Amino acid sequence: MDQRGRHRRPGCLRELTVRHCRLRVTENYGILIFAKSLQQNRFYLSPDDASTAMKIDDPKILSLRAKARAAHEEFDTARACHEAWKPAAYDEALHERIGRSFAANTFIVLLQALRREMLLALMRLWDNNSQAVGMKSIANSLQDKRIMDARRIEAKFGREQSDALRQRATEAIAIIDTYTDGGSRYSTYKKLKRLRGEHLAHRQVTPTPAEVVGADTTDEEIENFYQDMSRLIRLLRGSIEDTDYNPEETAKLRRRHAALFWAGVRGERTEGHPDYEPPRLAPRHRSEG
Repeated sequence: MDQRGRHRRPGCLRELTVRHCRLRVTENYGILIFAKSLQQNRFYLSPDDASTAMKIDDPKILSLRAKARAAHEEFDTARACHEAWKPAAYDEALHERIGRSFAANTFIVLLQALRREMLLALMRLWDNNSQAVGMKSIANSLQDKRIMDARRIEAKFGREQSDALRQRATEAIAIIDTYTDGGSRYSTYKKLKRLRGEHLAHRQVTPTPAEVVGADTTDEEIENFYQDMSRLIRLLRGSIEDTDYNPEETAKLRRRHAALFWAGVRGERTEGHPDYEPPRLAPRHRSEG
């Protein structure tokens, strides 16, 4: 209680409004708080958190941001391939236009290449190499309170914004944990890792029998993995870069581009192809009277 009889909030919960660079002493705890001019911006951060937060140019934070940007770029590649692949895989009208033609051979090559590059791009997000993205290392960094406090100071977040930042980081960690040892979808990760290691990135002469590591990965499992990575990239950009990134908006654009491309694709036995020739009618045989 101060001289006027007003109750004071503890220093760790006190709202700090700073106009000029100065050292300020909280009378209750005698803790020195260094704050730069924030031009009337208001944020919530305890003195203890402010004193232990990393500097925003700390190598750990710079590395985390570089990994988040690299993850975004890899997922962009995966998304472009995936949205181009889906019509080729499921569009029945497209399949009818391709038909049993020589053009179908190249169509199958494109289908396989798109699927292959999509899976490789998604799995590159999980490489454990220290120079790679490494989702597990990103999760470890997001759990470092000093890094998150540095982000709050940098963005000058208020209490609600700080809570939202913390929530995004928590959700990102939860998705990563789902695909790590003990997670509910770890079996999917193991099957995709085997597929990448034995068939996509490398060629193993004698592949591991499917019964040893579980059944082959289904399209549904791959789609779930893709959607989870989409959510994860959005959460990472929001918690690390403070970017309002919506992957679905870009996916819609990619789908539109794919639809325009596949609309003109057809086999040489389908009318509209430059080499289309109408089928010749068999000659009629005169019936003997």
